[in-house]
Amino acid sequence: MPKDWELFLMPYKQAVDELKIKLRGMRKQFQQENAHTPIEFVTGRVKPVDSIIEKMHRRQISEDLMEQDLQDIAGLRIMCQFVEDIYQVVDLLHQRTDMEVVEERDYITNVKPSGYRSYHMVIMYPVQTVHGEKKLLAEIQIRTLSMNFWATIEHSLNYKYQGEFPDEINERLKRAAEAAFMLDQEMSAIREEIQEAQQLFSYGKGQQMIDGTIERNQINDNDDGTTAPQDN
Repeated sequence: MPKDWELFLMPYKQAVDELKIKLRGMRKQFQQENAHTPIEFVTGRVKPVDSIIEKMHRRQISEDLMEQDLQDIAGLRIMCQFVEDIYQVVDLLHQRTDMEVVEERDYITNVKPSGYRSYHMVIMYPVQTVHGEKKLLAEIQIRTLSMNFWATIEHSLNYKYQGEFPDEINERLKRAAEAAFMLDQEMSAIREEIQEAQQLFSYGKGQQMIDGTIERNQINDNDDGTTAPQDN
């Protein structure tokens, strides 16, 4: 095991920080162009040391193969509004020249038996250090908000039951996963309407379409001239 975990994980922390900035920058570019952004928000983390050690023991990974076989020491998560956005993000990541996609797992088309859905990409990402360039693996999970809600609940239950769910819980989780995906499908069915409404709202924060032209009008003004409460 590394003698100094903090030193070992430093490049991974740098990779997560850099990738969060770059992925959030992609979202910002879509917004500046008044276009629908496929990225809702981005989170990232470096795997805790105890989780790294536990996974190495569970999968019988030797120390010399740790950086090669543990692909999720650096982890990013991209949240999307629609299933279609997920595949657009996948295409965007393939086009980038500052990272290399080395592995992909589509758990949306190929749903896990548990009901888990997400799109996983493993990338090779170069980090510049004082000792030169270091290429490391990072995992990017791309999912909708409803997929993420289900996965978060399932992860919490897995921590409690250590993967051995009671039959009733297991069946309820599967039904919940299908319900979450049905929600995604319903949102996709009215995606154009949702995107148009969001674009109108974000374009000027309150411009109103009147007689086919855009006229500025504060959306928090009521018809009687009074002002509606502001959202905080």
